Amino acid sequence: MIKAGIIGSTGYAGAELVRILTGHKEAEIKWYGSRSYIDKKYADVYRSMFQIVDAKCMDDNMEELAEQVDVIFTATPQGLCASLVNERILSKVKIIDLSADFRIKDVAVYEEWYGIEHKSPQFIEEAVYGLCEVNREAVKKSRLVANPGCYTTCSILTAYPLAKEGIIDMSTLIIDAKSGTSGAGRGAKLPNLFCEVNENMKAYGVASHRHTPEIEEQLGYACGEKVYLNFTPHLVPMNRGILATEYAALKKDVTYEDVKAVYDKYYANETFIRVLDKNVYPETKWVEGSNYVDIGFKIDARTNRIIMMGAIDNLVKGAAGQAVQNMNLMFGLKESEGLELVPIFP
Repeated sequence: MIKAGIIGSTGYAGAELVRILTGHKEAEIKWYGSRSYIDKKYADVYRSMFQIVDAKCMDDNMEELAEQVDVIFTATPQGLCASLVNERILSKVKIIDLSADFRIKDVAVYEEWYGIEHKSPQFIEEAVYGLCEVNREAVKKSRLVANPGCYTTCSILTAYPLAKEGIIDMSTLIIDAKSGTSGAGRGAKLPNLFCEVNENMKAYGVASHRHTPEIEEQLGYACGEKVYLNFTPHLVPMNRGILATEYAALKKDVTYEDVKAVYDKYYANETFIRVLDKNVYPETKWVEGSNYVDIGFKIDARTNRIIMMGAIDNLVKGAAGQAVQNMNLMFGLKESEGLELVPIFP
């Protein structure tokens, strides 16, 4: 059995890690880290875990944790993992970081967009960007994985095949994305109160959202050129889900069959990516609670543009599910172990 520890186990992503790992046949949780609830029973924080999890919450002592487990998940705000990790810890344990600390290869870009000093830039180069469907082989050999963000996972996977094959003009790419409120975390914040969110929809982080350079960097690797794009996220009054609608000019004349063949080239054998049938478009309700990515597209011949759409559950494929998928790869397990979650509806 793989022994796992979670730092930040009482946040939304951390709780989803607990839910998934509790049903994992090859892993067991040995450390429920939560600075806010030290010594409090985990099941008292999340009553859904009553008579399922009997452990108490512990601190975020990564040095001690590294002596007890095989893998550490850090489901924490930006900056914490980078401030705790060191070579001694990495020599003993694998780390899957759900924050942005090791996603961006240029430390100056990270510090500019996140507004904090990076505490361990020496590990940025070796960290593998944990988008499993793109970097599978590198993940298998890694000891430090940067788990992608939720918006980025959906945005990158939706456009990746067309960027890789040179089908779209990357200078024209626009991403319009919507997210449920769980994407903002469990902390108490005025903009996330029920009366602020309910019966409302709003754009935020316009031309300044922190996931922008992450999306640009990864799609830049795909197409082999520097990418600058418009990414605008929106908050919608639902618990879970991300829907990304992406627009780009076509670089060549293509038919539906041409584009479908490109998506199939990259995703036909991917367990968790479902390219939908013609004129069927993704909806967040059909991926909720699952590790699936649903993708659809439409060619607009009138404007010579293509509209690409993707949907994920932001807490599963956008966070905890992808983290477990990375763990499975790192330890040589069946990639889908613990993740064969059928979407829930209603």
